[in-house]
Amino acid sequence: MTARTPLVVGFDLDLTLIDTAAGFRQVLLALGAELGVDFPVEEMTARLGPPLDHLLAPHLSPDQVGPAGDRFRALYPDHAITTVPALAGAHEAFAAVRAHGGRVLVVTGKYGPNAQLHLDHLGLEADHLESWVWGVGKAEVLRREGALAYVGDHVHDVEGARAADVLSVSVLTGGCTRAELEDAGTDVVLDDLSAFPAWLDDAVRDRTA
Repeated sequence: MTARTPLVVGFDLDLTLIDTAAGFRQVLLALGAELGVDFPVEEMTARLGPPLDHLLAPHLSPDQVGPAGDRFRALYPDHAITTVPALAGAHEAFAAVRAHGGRVLVVTGKYGPNAQLHLDHLGLEADHLESWVWGVGKAEVLRREGALAYVGDHVHDVEGARAADVLSVSVLTGGCTRAELEDAGTDVVLDDLSAFPAWLDDAVRDRTA
């Protein structure tokens, strides 16, 4: 493992730090009611991770997708902030990075103002929030910030870590299976973030050995 100073760890947001599905579901229902579209909500929330426009595109005409995405983001604060909890171990994961004198990044495809509302509501204080980036697009910020690792729940998060040449740490709190994450090339799979502090202790020990 290459030593980097200071320690920097990046985290995905949806289904890594927060359980977004219920809030996402409520926004889709509100959007569908406005548009007169019966979205397959359970199917659309089963594997969150791809950009919103990709989720909406199969159910709308091409000219509707962009405006529908804008409206989704406008509806979001009223339907998906107070109803969305932190996932097990999220606060402890941030604390573990800081216990080693490190910095916490949140690198997410979510619209930035809504991502910040989640962090503020749940008391998850990041040193830097980078939004509106997906998959390999996350690599640029991970490299720029000197990250040691990127923690996510989706194969696209693994792709971002691999493209940045940082450690890929995956959690099973999203829609991807252990086999899918391993096939994508992740370095480690944890059941959830509760296991992250112990993993980080070992990683830092190896890094400084």
